[in-house]
Amino acid sequence: MGTKDTQRAAPRGLPDAALRFIGFLSFFDRYGTAPMLLMLSAGTELSFAQAVELIAAYALLYAVGQPFWGLVSDKFGRLTVLRCSLVGAALGSIASVLFTAYLPLLLARSFTGLMFGAMYPTLLTLLGDTRKGIERARGLSDLQIYSSLGTTLATLAAGLLAAYLDWRVVFILPALGAVAALVSLRGVQEPARAHATMKLVAAVRPTNLLLYAIVFVEGALLMGLLTYIVPALQQSGVGVGLSGLLGCGFALGVILGARLMRRLVARFSRTWLIGIGGAVLFLSFVPSAFIPSPASFTFAGFFLGAANAIMHSSMQGWATDIAPEARATTVSLFVFSLFFGASTMTYLTADLAAAAGYAQIFGYGLWLGIALAIIATLAHARWRAANPA
Repeated sequence: MGTKDTQRAAPRGLPDAALRFIGFLSFFDRYGTAPMLLMLSAGTELSFAQAVELIAAYALLYAVGQPFWGLVSDKFGRLTVLRCSLVGAALGSIASVLFTAYLPLLLARSFTGLMFGAMYPTLLTLLGDTRKGIERARGLSDLQIYSSLGTTLATLAAGLLAAYLDWRVVFILPALGAVAALVSLRGVQEPARAHATMKLVAAVRPTNLLLYAIVFVEGALLMGLLTYIVPALQQSGVGVGLSGLLGCGFALGVILGARLMRRLVARFSRTWLIGIGGAVLFLSFVPSAFIPSPASFTFAGFFLGAANAIMHSSMQGWATDIAPEARATTVSLFVFSLFFGASTMTYLTADLAAAAGYAQIFGYGLWLGIALAIIATLAHARWRAANPA
């Protein structure tokens, strides 16, 4: 067989464009329902409370499915899970546009959340399998940029699409995106792995459990308190439209922080990056805790995005390194801990938010952020010393 034939038959690695697009798609679907709750309720048989329950069910299955997907990925392969989740996401999204009754929609959105929940941790695992050092850090930054763009576009466009076209458009777009992503994965080869069995024990070692505890708190601060930026702006007198636009400062912070991160990774170790990102995180809460105002809440949103790009991407890198023999399971438990921390913080501070006690909420974020930055930096330094590259 000639050289040209050999090259033509050679399987492809995962294209960067496909990785970024799937990251974008998974976050667009995750954050696309909330902005159109009123239109969804008006266009279906659902009450507003039942429409909210669709989001809660989606989020629950999104988080709870993480450990399952990790185990399956370690056993059967990353691309197997990615392709299955894309097929399932397309079917779930199509089912979501076919029903207007509560129970069928609840089941459709729950199944869709389970499917989309597999994508982001699988992408993280693929980066861990196929890249090392600076290239892995840059890949994680790129993935964060595109997932943040998905969140931003969903926040800005989903409500408009539902209001001026139809709520079904917001559900059918991810189905079309999932089909496009499947096409982009044609001919892509499963990356070589040293281990191909389920290694649950390796994913729950004491050091791993400490990492999950750290990211639980990080999720509480980064994602749990981010939930309150737009409501805090509205409570301080900012209109609905402008508050949504200012709330997108988080995405701008992620994008600019990720660009900065591409330079920082060449100059600082991951331990230093965790410390730097942790400092950005707790400092983001200072103005809102002591001088609550539209400007301070906007400041918090922007620098939460920057902290996400610097600290959280470094934590993601740690998660991909800490147990290579159970990488997918570890990353899935890591992501589960992140979302569980976010939901726990939202639950614990719901009464304060109802009383518009945002300064107190962000004050808690400040002190927890200081403790998190110190503990996370020291924990990674200790792990690095015990596991030199």
